[in-house]
Amino acid sequence: MEIVFVCLLVFCIIFAFDVMHGRLQRFLLYRRRKGFEQHETYFRSLISSNIRYFNKVDLETQQKWLIRTYLFYRSKKFHYVGVEKSDEMPVLISATAAQLTLGLENFSLNYFRDIYVLQHDYHYGYYSLPFMGHVDSSGIYLSWDNFLQGIRSAQDSSNVGLHEMAHALAYVNFITKTDEDRHFKKEFQHYSKVARPVFQEMQKGRKTLLGDYAATNYHEFWAVSVEVFFENPVRFHNELPELYDAMTRLLKQDPYAVLISRLAAA
Repeated sequence: MEIVFVCLLVFCIIFAFDVMHGRLQRFLLYRRRKGFEQHETYFRSLISSNIRYFNKVDLETQQKWLIRTYLFYRSKKFHYVGVEKSDEMPVLISATAAQLTLGLENFSLNYFRDIYVLQHDYHYGYYSLPFMGHVDSSGIYLSWDNFLQGIRSAQDSSNVGLHEMAHALAYVNFITKTDEDRHFKKEFQHYSKVARPVFQEMQKGRKTLLGDYAATNYHEFWAVSVEVFFENPVRFHNELPELYDAMTRLLKQDPYAVLISRLAAA
């Protein structure tokens, strides 16, 4: 009899916890969405005027992008080192993170609480060459000048924001394993089957649109691939179709298809 009573008690506790947890989650989501509504107009105006790709996706995707930008923005602490803070900085950086992870379930990069914004190129550790950004256990670092150039320039395939967020995404999935996305981890194996032969050929001297820096190491190959995937999807799709297809499966996004549908509708 006592065993039955204990089992019933445990069941009731678990059931009550599930109910309360669900209500708490819905309440927190409601509070967050209410907060988002107050910022939505500003976020939309700022992102649409600075990130070209935002204006190419459909309205439903835009709304998802905006909400995720707000949630990412609220979850981070931004530090400004040698640069004057402006309201646009944390929003645009958060929007870049949201752009990369739009197709994924886990998008907050929860391991990283701190994001550091610097004005110009900077030196890090014992490296002689200046950095535009980097990711390590202490946080995500970005130089604002290079970040702005990356999101605003249509002349190259460089985007330091996407580059560093790509490093951060790999970091949380494969190094800290604190914010793993099941789909991303599973599909990355398929991506690597396609990507590693390309990377190895580039290390032997093959030239591709990814550029020489992508051949530095496999981490940089991945981050550069993300930049070019969003910044130059047409050429990527045409010149490295298998790698491009692997990227679409991995990130559950297809910038090339977005552009083609946009052109067809024009």
